[in-house]
Amino acid sequence: MPLIDTHTHLDFEDFADDRDAVLTRCAAAGVERIVVLGVHRANWERVWQLALDKPAIHAALGLHPVFLRDHQNEHIAQLRDWLLRLHGEQKLCAIGEIGLDYYVEELDRERQQHLLEAQLELANEFALPVLLHVRRAHAPMIATLKRHRLKRAGIVHAFSGSLEEALEYIRLGYKLGLGGAGTWPQAHRMHRVLRQLPLESIVLETDAPDIAPHSHAGQRNSPEFLPDICRELAQRRGISPEELAAASHHNSCELFRWAS
Repeated sequence: MPLIDTHTHLDFEDFADDRDAVLTRCAAAGVERIVVLGVHRANWERVWQLALDKPAIHAALGLHPVFLRDHQNEHIAQLRDWLLRLHGEQKLCAIGEIGLDYYVEELDRERQQHLLEAQLELANEFALPVLLHVRRAHAPMIATLKRHRLKRAGIVHAFSGSLEEALEYIRLGYKLGLGGAGTWPQAHRMHRVLRQLPLESIVLETDAPDIAPHSHAGQRNSPEFLPDICRELAQRRGISPEELAAASHHNSCELFRWAS
């Protein structure tokens, strides 16, 4: 059951002591590709070096809204320089993690919006998909994506919105990233939405080290848990894990233009 983890932060210090062991366990579990995302200027080198060093890892680079205080005006120009230098590199798969976060009230929304739109423009310039962070901001995000129609769309990471919001993203060409949150018994709305989503719009993720699945409650999340997430989500949807894994694998390869 080959799997692709479309969203992780495997470069974080949480994995400093056992990253190689985690990757070995991932390979044994069938997790054949892992996307690691940049979140601020200071971790791009680390993310890119991981992608160069580890065959399973692919990199995305971006400026995450939660780290708004770390971002400087010149970082957009620096991101463009990185994308220009890495243009055509197979290990660079997307721009991300970028987006809007209205859950953290002290984050300046106007500045978030400016940062998001600047990075969407880069995505179109370099014909790369985007990996989107959206918390309590689906309406402004959907409105923004309607104004910035991307050549390759992308993934709405950790999707937990309504069916109506899901369908809006799907109409715009986006995949929906599903992970550990949907495995919890109390996630009733997510279970209802999951049962109605078209399989061609679903990709799987862990968001490691965050959002551990119910089967690993209280633990550091890890891409090696992706098979468990797949099994639990498949059960919620009423299909086999193999069917969900195959759909996610196909959708991920199609988005990132990888051989399946």
